Amino acid sequence: MTLRVLVVDDERPALDEIAFLLEHDDRVATVVTADSAAEALRVLQEDEVDAVFTDIRMPGLSGLDLAKVLSRFRTPPPVVFITAHDEHAVDAFDVEAVDYVLKPVRDARLAAAVRRVVDARGPAPESAEDSIPVELAGVTRFIPRADVLYAEAHGDYARLHTADGSHLIRTPLTTLEDDWREAGFVRIHRSLLVALAHVDEVRVDAGRCTVLVRGQELTVSRRHTRELRDVLVRQARPGGSPRP
Repeated sequence: MTLRVLVVDDERPALDEIAFLLEHDDRVATVVTADSAAEALRVLQEDEVDAVFTDIRMPGLSGLDLAKVLSRFRTPPPVVFITAHDEHAVDAFDVEAVDYVLKPVRDARLAAAVRRVVDARGPAPESAEDSIPVELAGVTRFIPRADVLYAEAHGDYARLHTADGSHLIRTPLTTLEDDWREAGFVRIHRSLLVALAHVDEVRVDAGRCTVLVRGQELTVSRRHTRELRDVLVRQARPGGSPRP
């Protein structure tokens, strides 16, 4: 999930700093700014955002006033208060803000606020790219990509294995490898693409590497053993990419 966020602060240095930090967060795609609550409302009349990061003490409408207006939206965006004053924490709780960040803002603290925004928005709806059409007896079904345990090459086709069975699709394994890499699929053999989220064990015995996926033991070729190991090591490190 990538976010489009609105930052509101009447002090230009603070506004620029918060926008800069958010722009460097991988979960944030676009940052829109406003120098007052009134300007923020004008922006929101023409544009939708996924979250609002706002100062509290501002001339005219305060950040709390802005949050109260946003609460009446059909789909209120999550609100994060960023302020130099801590006496408004109870008021922030009353308007159901997802976080309350004190200035000066630390990068790690703002990143935690973004995580809370993502959690507040809930899981992203499944897109068309996350569902795969499969045919069976003339009937087309759609299976979630998250249900695919591994894919097996069949010439110019690929067989998708799920907990409920397998499905042949008219897509080469090389194409799935390119398209599904960001979704956590890794090539472990010239004929196998596995979903890391479903790998229960990695076994190495006498130089032979295998992975266990829902009770199915799959061989990892020598060529792909190091790549698999490197991916797993990156995931194990703090800050590594989470499994999908």
